[in-house]
Amino acid sequence: MRKRELLLRLVVRPSIISQQVLWQSGEADVNIYRCPLLTYTPGGNLLVVAEGRKGTGDGGLKFIATRRSSDGGFEWATESFIHDDSFGGMEDNLGAVLVDDVRKEIYIFYIICAHPDTCSSSEVPSLMYVKSKDDGISWKPAVNVTAIAGPKNFAPGPGYGIQKKLDPHKGRLIVCGHGGTLEVNGNFCLLSDDHGKTWRWGAEMLPIPAYTNNQDGDFVPDECQPIELPDGSIMLNTRNQYRFHCNCRMVSRSYDGMETIARETIGFDETLGGTKQYRHPYSVTSASYSSPIRLLKQPTLHLHCLPLTMYITGDLRGTNMMLRWSYDNGTTWSGQLPIWEYASGYSCLTAFPESAGFAKQKYLYLVFEKGKESYTDMIEFVRISIDGTL
Repeated sequence: MRKRELLLRLVVRPSIISQQVLWQSGEADVNIYRCPLLTYTPGGNLLVVAEGRKGTGDGGLKFIATRRSSDGGFEWATESFIHDDSFGGMEDNLGAVLVDDVRKEIYIFYIICAHPDTCSSSEVPSLMYVKSKDDGISWKPAVNVTAIAGPKNFAPGPGYGIQKKLDPHKGRLIVCGHGGTLEVNGNFCLLSDDHGKTWRWGAEMLPIPAYTNNQDGDFVPDECQPIELPDGSIMLNTRNQYRFHCNCRMVSRSYDGMETIARETIGFDETLGGTKQYRHPYSVTSASYSSPIRLLKQPTLHLHCLPLTMYITGDLRGTNMMLRWSYDNGTTWSGQLPIWEYASGYSCLTAFPESAGFAKQKYLYLVFEKGKESYTDMIEFVRISIDGTL
């Protein structure tokens, strides 16, 4: 074992420092809150985004809400609203959050009319984003990316987009997602090399068979999370929708800034998956955060958070939310920290990265869906110390 890696293993002893409920389902005429996203901001604050749903399903009336913290997550401002469709028929769905560290801008991507059979007849599926130039305090009017990049569509995330910090294509903005509710499933990525002025389609990974009604056992990539690794390549960690090969996560790599996915790198991480799965892994959305979290200059600490045990019984779909960490870019997983033993669902991790100009940090930040009987009871924020100290 290399000396640097040994030192890192001695330092990494994660522990939960504080927890706080940010949204409680059933309050203020909101049935449930879903799909939380979390990011650092260029100004050193934290920003969390979530769907507020009038109903319970992915379709139907909802709004997109944000909350912001300027003290590392101890106190949070009251919620503000990015988009309110709680009385209309556009059906907005999150989503991915993306930080352009060069321009100091924040993007929130979402899709409208992802379920054409239930949204307003005047709407068509469209990928949208809003952008903030003042650290998430205010937001510019929504931009229709579909009109810029072309008619192909996808549901972004849920998770975060990335800005490449290393060559090739240093500075590129990348948002990946899936087409499961649209004309074809699979993974798709959207790219910008001019800080969001223009967007174009990049890598894709289609199901086998494609353009058909897939069934259990088919190869169907779904919700995904891109992560830049220390060599400048990008790992895509993907939900294995119909349990091809195993009840686990798909992993793949791109060596050209997500222009393409290298077919020979497509594989499976059998550590990341439910010990019991009666259908497909609804709750196993990636919440990985790799480079730029660096406690030492090398190697990089790679993290992942998801429920350990998967069930499809009533409304309980995931239990035993775990934070896992790796010293070899996710090839193996060296430890785990229990986060919540009962029902849990989607989650998102962030930190303040050195590669974005922040000083070395010792904290991770997590938001996730949790509850006792249902994972949609609330959305909670968790502050985690990497070395176990306050």
